[in-house]
Amino acid sequence: MTNEDLLTAPHIELERYLGLWFEIARKPMRHEDADARDITAEYSLNEDGSVRVFNSCINAEGKLDQVEGTARAVDESNAKLEVSFLPQGLQWIPFTKGDYWIIKVDADYQTALVGDPQRKYLWLLHRQGNMRRDDALEWLEIARARGYDLSDVIWPLQSGAVYPPQELR
Repeated sequence: MTNEDLLTAPHIELERYLGLWFEIARKPMRHEDADARDITAEYSLNEDGSVRVFNSCINAEGKLDQVEGTARAVDESNAKLEVSFLPQGLQWIPFTKGDYWIIKVDADYQTALVGDPQRKYLWLLHRQGNMRRDDALEWLEIARARGYDLSDVIWPLQSGAVYPPQELR
């Protein structure tokens, strides 16, 4: 299987994908503590058509970690995006963007499976902070069928909390 063989969703309605998502499961990544909890990603549209990415979590030390980035679709499907967490003025620098490929989203845009073509990163996202484990395992099985090794999947704790509270955003 080559990197380009990773099958993505045929088309993503970006407006429906925007909003708040809770991380249900993921593969390890160096930017996020293995013990991080209450992990959320919130997507909104910028004036230039790019997507504002706002990630929050409580890290292993119990402190709030937040980062803001920008994502841009790389083709008409809106399923393949590149994301950068560098300040806006530095996002032109080569090799500073990561692949964010939407592998699958359900018809109601309540659950999404996201990864990268190298199959190093994987996220199972859901609109609520909890998801039935059997349902989550079914979604992860899609990733396994597409070449992902799931032996190191992390299931972060989710209390349903959103940081900062919605009324302050």
